[in-house]
Amino acid sequence: MKESSPPPLPVVRSLTRLGQAVSLARRRRHLTQQDLAERIGSSANTVRRMEAGFPGTALVHFARALQVFGELDQLDQLLDTPQDTIGLTLMDEKLPQRVRKSRKTPESGGF
Repeated sequence: MKESSPPPLPVVRSLTRLGQAVSLARRRRHLTQQDLAERIGSSANTVRRMEAGFPGTALVHFARALQVFGELDQLDQLLDTPQDTIGLTLMDEKLPQRVRKSRKTPESGGF
């Protein structure tokens, strides 16, 4: 089995912040780690790992936690394509300078 490299520091920081946010949301709702685990269909150990920012935690656990917190729509906003400025800029760079009508006409057999 191939061993993966450790995640880059910015990824580790983001996972840590996400874990802290899950912990805060859980505590604000007066849920224990065991309560959250039962609601998302996992173990308390999984919740502890989520809150610790462990990089091997399955995304489905975070999605289920967001659903429990009533924030699942936030997951849909992660890569909201109309707001993807880099992607839109790259697409715009490939737009043609001019758009010309086709020379083919229905009479000449073209479409």
